[in-house]
Amino acid sequence: MSSSRPAREPRAPRPGDRTRGGGFAVPAAGRLRTAAGPLGLAALGAAGAGYLWSRDPHLPGQALPFCPWRRLTGLQCPGCGGTRMAYDLLHGDLAAAWHDNALLLLALPLVALLYGTWLRHGLAGRSWRPALGPRGTAAVLGVAALWTITRNLL
Repeated sequence: MSSSRPAREPRAPRPGDRTRGGGFAVPAAGRLRTAAGPLGLAALGAAGAGYLWSRDPHLPGQALPFCPWRRLTGLQCPGCGGTRMAYDLLHGDLAAAWHDNALLLLALPLVALLYGTWLRHGLAGRSWRPALGPRGTAAVLGVAALWTITRNLL
């Protein structure tokens, strides 16, 4: 028994269709749109690193950002020393970077992992946001508070 209808041609994939790899087919424009955030951050980071390379934050009179908390209170916030730490890392001085802000230096691998995950998802056309939750938020704030107290007492 044969059918009188002609054979259908396969349709073109549409957004949302599953592909063989188990993911979703995402048009290039969609992938570029979701990757714009992490790629833009990388470009800004590279520009900032290039600018910081030629400025020494250990010396006075450099055109670099300041900490408003430290200007108001005279105390160091959890991020104080981050610019000096980045400068020292750019110039290969790990000991000086540790002295400037040990907590930020220890957090860099986690930050790199989070950034890599965000970039990977963005290039695949998926948006991604880390789920921290209330306990994670409390842990981060608690560590930051303890670091602030410790570094201002020592």
